[in-house]
Amino acid sequence: DEHNDVQKKTFTKWINARFSKSGKPPVKDMFTDLKDGRKLLDLLEGLTGKPLPKERGSTRVHALNNVNRVLQVLHQNNVELVNIGGTDIVDGNHKLTLGLLWSIILHWQVKDVMKNIMSDLQQTNSEKILLSWVRQSTRPYSQVNVLNFTTSWADGLAFNAVIHRHKPELFSWDKVIKMSPGERLEHAFSVAKNHLGIEKLLDPEDVAVQLPDKKSIIMYLTSLFEVLPKQVTMEDIREVETLPRRYRQECEEGEFNVQQAVALEEEQGSSRAETPSTVTEVDMDLDSYQVALEEVLTWLLSAEDAFREQEEISGDVEEVKEQFSTHEGFMMELTAHQSSVGSVLQAGNQLVAQGNLSPEEEFEIQEQMLLLNSRWEELRVESMDRQSRLHDMLMELQKQQLQQLSDWLTVTEERIQKMESQLLAEDLESLQKQLEEHKSLQSDLETEQVKVNSLTHMVVIVDESSGESATAILEEQLQRLGERWTAVCRWTEERRVKLQEIQLLWQELLEEQCLLKAWLTEKEEALSKVQTSNFKDQTDLSVNVRKLAILKEDMGMKRQTLDQLNELGQDVAQILGNGKAASKIDQDQEELTQRWDSLVQKLEDYSNQVTQAVGSVGMSQVSQKTAAETTPLKEQVVVKQSRQELPPPPPPKKRQIPGDSEAKKKFDAESAELLNWISKSKSAIQATDIKEYKKMRETSNMKEKLKVIEKERVEKSQKLDELKRSGHILLDQMGK
Repeated sequence: DEHNDVQKKTFTKWINARFSKSGKPPVKDMFTDLKDGRKLLDLLEGLTGKPLPKERGSTRVHALNNVNRVLQVLHQNNVELVNIGGTDIVDGNHKLTLGLLWSIILHWQVKDVMKNIMSDLQQTNSEKILLSWVRQSTRPYSQVNVLNFTTSWADGLAFNAVIHRHKPELFSWDKVIKMSPGERLEHAFSVAKNHLGIEKLLDPEDVAVQLPDKKSIIMYLTSLFEVLPKQVTMEDIREVETLPRRYRQECEEGEFNVQQAVALEEEQGSSRAETPSTVTEVDMDLDSYQVALEEVLTWLLSAEDAFREQEEISGDVEEVKEQFSTHEGFMMELTAHQSSVGSVLQAGNQLVAQGNLSPEEEFEIQEQMLLLNSRWEELRVESMDRQSRLHDMLMELQKQQLQQLSDWLTVTEERIQKMESQLLAEDLESLQKQLEEHKSLQSDLETEQVKVNSLTHMVVIVDESSGESATAILEEQLQRLGERWTAVCRWTEERRVKLQEIQLLWQELLEEQCLLKAWLTEKEEALSKVQTSNFKDQTDLSVNVRKLAILKEDMGMKRQTLDQLNELGQDVAQILGNGKAASKIDQDQEELTQRWDSLVQKLEDYSNQVTQAVGSVGMSQVSQKTAAETTPLKEQVVVKQSRQELPPPPPPKKRQIPGDSEAKKKFDAESAELLNWISKSKSAIQATDIKEYKKMRETSNMKEKLKVIEKERVEKSQKLDELKRSGHILLDQMGK
């Protein structure tokens, strides 16, 4: 089947190369496109140079008429066909379609190209001449020894040697030797295409196999023969005739095999390699036996070469897996051909038993059977021995892999336990070191992943001695290792996420603290420049009042930042779980809070001083206007009193303003409500144990409650500011 596929590709390329010269559309699927006979007639038109009429109908009758005309043209050109009828082609019989095309190629490509030299040498066997030419062309190359049209071409050296012998200027032979078989084949086909105009009829992957297709090789070689110098002598022919019989007879009977093998296979219904009794199913004679024997010996020779070309068993587990897989395929091929060997031996015994042979023929057959049997048995035993050694080596290496992974996991698990027992960093620099240490663990994990991937493709061989119990034990061991590996990977990923989260939060906290410190420094300097007494005039007073108002407004807007910073610090300390780190964070936050409170207190004191200065200034011309200018000061500058009560207002004057009693009542009621809330809050704070509070605030429920309390405190602070403004307005209205 593999050879059929190769022939289909090669023959299709050959047809399309012919069609491209005549401008005809190419063939896509050979077996389908040739069924109606029209493409075959197009092909023969180009080969014969004569127009051939075609029936254009699409019925089966039209197709049969076209194909029968093809067969008639072939007969007229002395192309011999055996048991190939029109219905076989119309029905799409793959084997016979390939046989028909090979007959066409053999006549017009092979014999037509070689007819002159065949005539000069008075030879009728084109394959013998072709082999002689190839051997003569490659003789100077010690690495090349062409004995046939199959295995001798698989490594690509012979193709390159033929071209290099006649066109040495095209490439360096030393470079070709260093290439792989596939690269050599691609190199030869590309050079022939680019410099000799020969189509790439072959694909490297179809030739670099244990047994390349003979017909495809011959077809390509005749293309080289056609364009390269032809120097074949009778000495070259005789040299081929002195080759061992198994090689010589391939040439002598090659053309017979082309015609007779197809007919024989069609009569039998299957290939020789697939049916143990193939040879005995037909009327056995000596010639048929020799054909079958040579086919088996040819295959056996290539199998022996392929076996010897296998590399020594490696010590690398992945290489051994590949070697094991390759040899497994080789063993399957041996099994597939075992019936063919048995059939030939059976046929030989049958011929001897019939008693129709001469003593010399009987002796030769017995020698042949002895040789075939001994070589087959030797190859089979050696192959089974290699399979056993590959099995043992593979299992041993995989056991070592499992043990190495187990040892690595043990060390890594201890490493993880040590990392877990350590507290998280006390500062950002130490945290960075922990991150680097964790990256090292991740790197080791990624390196080990390659070995784990190898184990996921573990090869398990169950033999009669071990049975399924060995497989169950191995699967259990793999499962345990898989669970340990998964746990290590999960912990590593979770810790990476946690460390990165802490790093980002901590960096954000430090950056925000730095920004707030700079801001506080700026406001402290601005406040120190505010004048609180000895104003020159009303303008001087207004300027300083405005400065205080701006500072008060900035403080109000920045208050939320301080609160968010405190909350962020608590989050970082909670995630770290490190007492020293948490203490340092609390200390930094406390310093910021103290600076904030100090600035608030100074702003309050400065506001009071300005207010007193306004009352004591003896400038009657600004009495009303100053009061109006200082109203924003009283509304904006006066900040919340967190540590002291508002000073009692001076005794009211007798003068009253309409509506004053209602505003006064409202002010008294709201003040009483706020004072009541302050009193309750103070009592609650005094009753709270600080240590217990710090523990409680780490819980999620308490954090939510604290947010509610903080929100209420902010609202009450705003209410206090409103009451202060209302109180000052009342004082102004009352002339106080």
